[in-house]
Amino acid sequence: MTVALWSAFALSTRALGHSGLTVADASILRFGVPAVALIPWMPRTLRALRAERSTVVALVLLAGLPHFLLFAWGAQLTSAALTGLLVPGTVPLFVTVLSWMRYRRRLSRRRWVALGAITTGVAASALCTGGDASVGGVAVLVVAGFVWALYTLGLSATRLDPLGVMVVVSVTSLGATVVLASTGVMPSHLLDGTADAHDIVTYAVLQGIGTGLLSTTCYVLAVKHLGGVAAATAGALSPVVTAVIAVPLLGEPITAGLAISLALIVSGVVVSSSEPARRESATDPAGPPRHREVDDVTRAATTLHGSSPQGAPSPLG
Repeated sequence: MTVALWSAFALSTRALGHSGLTVADASILRFGVPAVALIPWMPRTLRALRAERSTVVALVLLAGLPHFLLFAWGAQLTSAALTGLLVPGTVPLFVTVLSWMRYRRRLSRRRWVALGAITTGVAASALCTGGDASVGGVAVLVVAGFVWALYTLGLSATRLDPLGVMVVVSVTSLGATVVLASTGVMPSHLLDGTADAHDIVTYAVLQGIGTGLLSTTCYVLAVKHLGGVAAATAGALSPVVTAVIAVPLLGEPITAGLAISLALIVSGVVVSSSEPARRESATDPAGPPRHREVDDVTRAATTLHGSSPQGAPSPLG
């Protein structure tokens, strides 16, 4: 279910240009549905925000409208397969690099191999783009992966619980989108009353309910019953499923370059997510917290559209 929901988000975002909705409309539906559903948790979240650092809140908010706009823009410039592959595939790379810059911890040989495979896969996707895909679109999706990596680091430091994170991201992103749409910065068929009812229902279900609510719940349950490593590794199926479904649904062929990129990036993510977490000796009072934090943050990044260890929203929005 989780893999299907992740793929549905990538496919529906890629297909947005063929619908009667704009990016602003999709954003309103994506964040509006969970915002309404989570109204009972708003007072508690507001109280929790008073104790949160502003820099952490800023990083968490990157998961909302900023990431969604980059994801949607990149989707329009590339293909469904690259959309479903590059963002979750590059997040482990960026999180590992950012964590290394902060903690200067030595990386294992396995992780170097994994990061090398991911980097090579991204390069292959840029060099072997074809059809409607463009190098610029690949670059936009890579930036979206970097933005999600920053969010992941913020998520590791926040005091908010998973529902609190969802409330903050959804409500803030919904408000920002409505302001941009109502002032004419972003066109919206929803606000001017010309949106097709069928498209509204479709995107409300796929992105509002499917991505905004169900994918997080399903992934948390998967981690609970399968374990984090197994769930994260299984999540590597998502780009493959997206690429396969895009063939009959959107008429996007699986080219040799795309197949190479899929193989490299998915293999890199699987290797990275399957690396056992290192534990330092309990006799070192200064070592364990710092090293556990690096492992946990990096492992969170390898969940491919999944939740963090605390069950926060996925890279698909």
